[in-house]
Amino acid sequence: MSGVRLEELRADCGRCFALCCVAPAFAKSADFAVDKPAGRPCANLRDDFRCGIHADLRQRGFSGCTVFDCLGAGQKVAQITYGGRDWRRSPEIATEMFEVFAVMRQLHELLRYLAEALTLDACRPIRADLEPVLKKTERHSLESPEEILRLDFGALRQEVNGLLLQASELARARFPGRRELRGADLMGAALKGVDLRGASLRGAYLIGADLRGADLRGADVIGADLRGANLAGADLTGAVFLVQSQLDAARGDAATRLAPSFRHPAHWQRSRQRVPQE
Repeated sequence: MSGVRLEELRADCGRCFALCCVAPAFAKSADFAVDKPAGRPCANLRDDFRCGIHADLRQRGFSGCTVFDCLGAGQKVAQITYGGRDWRRSPEIATEMFEVFAVMRQLHELLRYLAEALTLDACRPIRADLEPVLKKTERHSLESPEEILRLDFGALRQEVNGLLLQASELARARFPGRRELRGADLMGAALKGVDLRGASLRGAYLIGADLRGADLRGADVIGADLRGANLAGADLTGAVFLVQSQLDAARGDAATRLAPSFRHPAHWQRSRQRVPQE
């Protein structure tokens, strides 16, 4: 197997140069308090690459920042691709560095899902197919800036997605009668207590959905939009391709069941009193 491990595909902001605070554009909305063009540092960014309002991002209108996860792409671009050079002291690399970061973030997302698929016992029949594709994706992430920007990412993503679909089918096969809700519009849907075990929720729109007490064990939630979804008391243990940023974007409580590799977001406790009651 490749040297890639799930625990390594996590942001380490102390080894990055705040690329997520500079490279992308922000649009003033419920997620961001201000407009910010791509390539311009956020006004809250300090000279030491730290956020000046990190402890109060949600209260200050920057909840979008709290749910972003580069999956370790930031520190790889900073420390490996550019060998510790940063965009402030070396402004000549800034534009290229920001473009590379955008591609690296997508590469790390593929690595994250491939690495998870390789941990699933149900995916043993396709491990011989998963491993070389993971290694190839990892090699792309270690290439020079020029090579990364020349990468045909669309073709790679299509190849990886085919394998992830197979992995999803194998992982969910043990749930008879599983629902197929790929890409479904479930915004604000009343799904309290619904049995969604083994469901395909790939790319589903679950914004503001009521999932209190829902059973999501073994559900494929890759790309599912859980912003504002109420997960209080829901069971997500064994959910396939779940990432921490999806939980950070949702609401929940101490009764929400998660695998040990995930954490209950701090704001779940603060929002507990606002969870609607029957």
